[in-house]
Amino acid sequence: MTDILLSAFALSLVLLSINSYFGLEIIRRGIIFTDLAIGQMAALGAAVSLFALEGEYLYAISLAFSLLGGLIIALISQRSKNVEAFIGLMYAFGFAGVYILLSKSYHGMEAFQKLMAADILFTPAADIIKTAILYAALGLILILLQKRARGFYKDMLFFVTFAITVTSAVKLAGVLVLFALLVAPALIGLSIKRGIPLVNAWIIGTVINILAIAVSYRLDFPTGYTVVFFNALAALIVTACVRNGNTTIKASEA
Repeated sequence: MTDILLSAFALSLVLLSINSYFGLEIIRRGIIFTDLAIGQMAALGAAVSLFALEGEYLYAISLAFSLLGGLIIALISQRSKNVEAFIGLMYAFGFAGVYILLSKSYHGMEAFQKLMAADILFTPAADIIKTAILYAALGLILILLQKRARGFYKDMLFFVTFAITVTSAVKLAGVLVLFALLVAPALIGLSIKRGIPLVNAWIIGTVINILAIAVSYRLDFPTGYTVVFFNALAALIVTACVRNGNTTIKASEA
């Protein structure tokens, strides 16, 4: 039992590590559905692999789709004021595409549910370690290049690194778990008037995930959906109870 719970907890920590940063940045930019859209594009790539190639090259195809989605959003962000509407439609396109493709597969609905929210209790330790190394490398790239990049290149750096992050998160945990871990801890962290928002998000997200994982194991609930439920519930309660002004933050505060 301990090994299973530790595995799920370790994965939640890895996902929180860099996704909290991206969550704060997404809120700052006012493009909340970006992670859902790019995550859904990653899921669409996975569905294409499952449908056409029986799962061959799943990660590579999923990454290609998410990178394409990220680059398109970066381009649209520079050219249009209606970027949020575009992102919403991209999410709808990806969601519909996944459902259409997997509806033709014998195990389609099972694969569909996993792409939405996976059972993170049984994630292999090797996959968690690989993702942690990848996130550490992406974090280092952001630290070195984020302040030097300007305009479109800065957006491209953000969306490309985000797309790579999303692809791994969707593969391990699913689109909805990714969205919950990105937005909920960041939103709560911003609602707290003390401390550093990023640190707040890490601490709060960790506590929520421990609770969610323990409850899901104890009551035999689907772990992924339980994590989504507790993160979303906590963010809704805090947002409703705390008087919050403008949550827009500067990148330096993240």
